[in-house]
Amino acid sequence: MTIFSTFSPSVRANLAILFAAGLCFWSGLAGLLPTLPLFIETLGGSGQQIGIVMASFAIGLLVARPALARLADTRGRKLVMIIGLIAVALAPFGYLLVQMLPHLQFPISLGAWRLTVDGSILALIAIRAFHGLSIAAFVVAYSALVVDLAPPANRGELIGYMTLVNPLGLALGPALGGFLYEASGFRVAFLVMGILGFLGLFLVLRLEEPYRPGAGQAKTADTAFWSQLWSGRVRTPAMILLLVGLAFGTLSTFVPLYVREAGLALNVGLIYAASAVASFTSRLVVGRASDRYGRGRFITASLLIYSLAMGIFWLANSAPLFLLAGVIQGFGAGTLIPMIAALMGDRSSPADRGRTFGLAMVGFDVGIALAGPVFGTIADALSYRGIFGLAGVMTLTGLLIFITASSKDLPHSLRFALGQGRDIYAVDGWQGQATPE
Repeated sequence: MTIFSTFSPSVRANLAILFAAGLCFWSGLAGLLPTLPLFIETLGGSGQQIGIVMASFAIGLLVARPALARLADTRGRKLVMIIGLIAVALAPFGYLLVQMLPHLQFPISLGAWRLTVDGSILALIAIRAFHGLSIAAFVVAYSALVVDLAPPANRGELIGYMTLVNPLGLALGPALGGFLYEASGFRVAFLVMGILGFLGLFLVLRLEEPYRPGAGQAKTADTAFWSQLWSGRVRTPAMILLLVGLAFGTLSTFVPLYVREAGLALNVGLIYAASAVASFTSRLVVGRASDRYGRGRFITASLLIYSLAMGIFWLANSAPLFLLAGVIQGFGAGTLIPMIAALMGDRSSPADRGRTFGLAMVGFDVGIALAGPVFGTIADALSYRGIFGLAGVMTLTGLLIFITASSKDLPHSLRFALGQGRDIYAVDGWQGQATPE
């Protein structure tokens, strides 16, 4: 980690504050993963309703993403991180309030069609959508600020180190949340996750942001957000993240229920912890290597590894297999997410960095949104095991798309995906040390 010695003391202090705030954010967010589906079930939620509530997280993501991405470019990254931490701090308290409300059901008749609407489920959907603001805000602003601070030649390395907050949070949060739930129930577990969000907010308030938007940034950010989604530099990363989002949404929503369906006495938090440890390990190595050898080969490898993990989840029938699948999924995610972040950093300038990150992440948002209700419905009809096999098909499809469409045409895409060609969409001249075309 010698790169940190090249920074001034003030920059190192900012990076330390940023890292600590990110750790609080991800721990507070991920701490609900092993408990929230079970909490929804205690309120009478079916598999489909659990999927809908969990996927409502993506409603907040999709609605808020354009405005927050523009805000990060026009008003700075710090303000947007504050918004994200407020959401992650308040949402756990909102879930607990639903438990205290009277359980009301409203029959609705539309001709011959009758539907019973559950008031508690509707309230959970609204709070979960608000919770989605957290990632829409924090992740884009955090990633953009790290890229702002990183020298182009060491961009992958710094992103790899600074995104360690994700696996650390995904290791500590679910383990802590699962332990608190088993020891004291939902209330204590949710309260602690909210407190972590407030601690992160306190830290970010102390952050000195180096990025100062100017007139040029404001003018660029006013350009239509969605019109850029199908541009060459964004289209394929967004499609890949859509398919990976389907797999991740399945993993984050249905693993607790799948483990129970398999009849295993396994703390689900351990699966997330195993994934996080593997993700941590891969990030220590891959970011720096990608600065030397290019991003393409590492994105290709990560999608292959992710597909293998989903296949093992599909076949898992014992605690060791579930943990092995978590480890392999962690290696895949720990490689893919920093590489996509570095790739979008290569393909953007400070004036449109927030928008570019936001556009690429839209695919991930949609994937999470679809995974819950679609795969939840399939799970009700078949089983939770089957939806993990479908998730593996999705990530394999992402691999094929990247290999064939990561650049302007098939030959360029193949060379870039295999680490034998440069990224033609990079805007700052950085190309790594991949073999020139």
